[in-house]
Amino acid sequence: QVQLVESGGGLVQPGGSLRLSCAASGKIFSIYYMGWYRQAPGKERELVARIIRGGSTNYGEAVKGRFAISGDNAFNTVYLQMNSLKPEDTAVYYCNMGPLSGAGYWGQGTQVTVSS
Repeated sequence: QVQLVESGGGLVQPGGSLRLSCAASGKIFSIYYMGWYRQAPGKERELVARIIRGGSTNYGEAVKGRFAISGDNAFNTVYLQMNSLKPEDTAVYYCNMGPLSGAGYWGQGTQVTVSS
């Protein structure tokens, strides 16, 4: 089992920045990918960004050029640097990590609100 703890959400003005963190504990040797998803009220959960061992990344179209995902050297903590935030980025952000095969794990979610 892997447990995920997220931090860093909050209220920010449009154009501002936030950095989310997600730390894993437990069977962290099994982690192959780390990522972030988000879900706004009334909308489906969508991919924000993902990174796999070796450093390859991919991003949702809505955040390309504004957000950056990174992982620590031990590959058990993932960060999401969010810049040039827009009101439409308001959502609950969920950390997601998983093995090469099999089911992944989810964090409890952290609220990000972009509003003036």
